[in-house]
Amino acid sequence: MQQREIHQFLERYFTANGCELVANGEGYMTVQLTIDLDKELMNRPFYWHYLEKTGGTPNPMTLSLVTDGEKAPEDFKGELIHFGSPRLHQIFRSTRNLAGYIRLYEERMNFNGQQVPLHPWLGLNIKISHVTNLKKDRIESIGLNLINGHIQEDFHNHLLSRRLTPKIPDFSFTLTPIIKPQSGINRIQGYLLNGIEQESFSWADEARKRWEEDLDLLSHFYGNHEEKPESYHLEKQALKEQYEPNITIDIINGGIFYLQNTH
Repeated sequence: MQQREIHQFLERYFTANGCELVANGEGYMTVQLTIDLDKELMNRPFYWHYLEKTGGTPNPMTLSLVTDGEKAPEDFKGELIHFGSPRLHQIFRSTRNLAGYIRLYEERMNFNGQQVPLHPWLGLNIKISHVTNLKKDRIESIGLNLINGHIQEDFHNHLLSRRLTPKIPDFSFTLTPIIKPQSGINRIQGYLLNGIEQESFSWADEARKRWEEDLDLLSHFYGNHEEKPESYHLEKQALKEQYEPNITIDIINGGIFYLQNTH
């Protein structure tokens, strides 16, 4: 996930949740949080508990974020946010909690009185993690046409060029999906797994090599006794949990999008 994509994701997240972008420029933003997002993100339970008890006037915080340190103004003070930052992963979790699923319709740019069919797409934002003693994450945004099964990569950016609304526009009608959403999720998962199988697994081989080296050190430390103490087995299990290669696929959020073109 590039810094520009992170910035676009944050814009959508905050505006979708009713926040005002007080400042929003290339590489930076300042957001006036709502009460709900202040409670969700800013970790002030005692403040909100006190206000609820006393009936005071709420004062949600502002949040300043730097999405690209090279492009943000030098005098702008904000929290640096990138793919591995705790704040971004907190927002990913919040997205799942607050708006895990949406339904949007494409608005027509020109009205000529003709009825326009809208084709159903399943769109998912998915986090793929390669996990060993190190962890590498990436975000995939995948769209699946629920009529013909066509798969569109980079679906999030594909949607940015379209005008979307939560209500079906006038002079438009939706087509009934042929592929059920759950089947669509399975298809997207299969598509991603097929892609993962084509990737290099050198990262896993390197992790297993480090795992074997640490196992040798552990065995040397405890000597060649046939009966090993419980601590040996605990440490051996800990090494397995630390080094054993694993790939996880997690859905961050998704929705059904009714779009004009079929593809």
